Amino acid sequence: MRTRNIAIFCAAAVAGAIVGSAVGPRPALAVAREIIELQRDVTSILQGQKDLATQMTQDHTVTKTLVEQSNDNVNKLGATMSGLQKSVQDVQANSGARLDTMSTQVQGLSDNLEEIKSRLGKLNQQLVDLQNTVQSLDAKISGGGSAAPASSSSAANPGSGSNPNGFAPATGSVNPSGPAPSADTLYSNGLRDITSGKYDLARSEFQDYLKFYGDTDLASNAQFYLGEIAYSQKQYDQAVSEYDKVLTNYPKSFKLAPARLKKGMALIELGQKTGGVRELREVVKRFPSTEEDRRARAKLKELGVAITVSR
Repeated sequence: MRTRNIAIFCAAAVAGAIVGSAVGPRPALAVAREIIELQRDVTSILQGQKDLATQMTQDHTVTKTLVEQSNDNVNKLGATMSGLQKSVQDVQANSGARLDTMSTQVQGLSDNLEEIKSRLGKLNQQLVDLQNTVQSLDAKISGGGSAAPASSSSAANPGSGSNPNGFAPATGSVNPSGPAPSADTLYSNGLRDITSGKYDLARSEFQDYLKFYGDTDLASNAQFYLGEIAYSQKQYDQAVSEYDKVLTNYPKSFKLAPARLKKGMALIELGQKTGGVRELREVVKRFPSTEEDRRARAKLKELGVAITVSR
């Protein structure tokens, strides 16, 4: 009985061992496989995180570089714009100065033309007077009634004979031996010197012209050019005074428009904006559709002033 029990116990132990060996390992293998797969997934995730961190670092570096380059480009563009703005301002200032100089030169040329016309008119009148004198002499000589006076005239002017130039003083021409140069000489020299930039010499010549020939047709021009000389030398107070004399003393001068325009600009240069704007508006009001009107409007627009003119 005892042997039988021992046999049964051994058989049960062997069966248990067999069953344990058959059943027990299977769950351990499955867990091990899942752990391995989990470790593999964790490793993959960690590698992915590492790659993502590397990529983000590279992107941050590239972005930082691009931002720095953009800042440099913006700074360079700002410097370029500042230089360009300064260049534009310089060009505008130089253009304004050149425009004033060109305006003075054009006016000088215009006055030269007027002077030439005036001279031609005088020469034509002298020729007419001379022709009338010669015809009168011919008539007297042909009539025989005035031969003796003609002979005495020839005796008083040896070598003149029938030369009609002996009667030129009768035309009213200026005696070159007088105390001052002729009006034409003074005026022409003044125009020549102001257009060549010899302002001090031109001022002296125009002042002499006004001193000796202040009642001639070109006196207002000479007065205007005294204002132009002062304006060119940035003596704006003196320029305003000289332009005022044109407006006051020569109400019929064709220099009224440019004199009022330049007076307004001189006042603005002196910081007297209100008075300058008033003068420019007077130009627009009194001299429409002229070059002075255009320049006055442009200046008012530059100052940001409305062009309100009551007609």
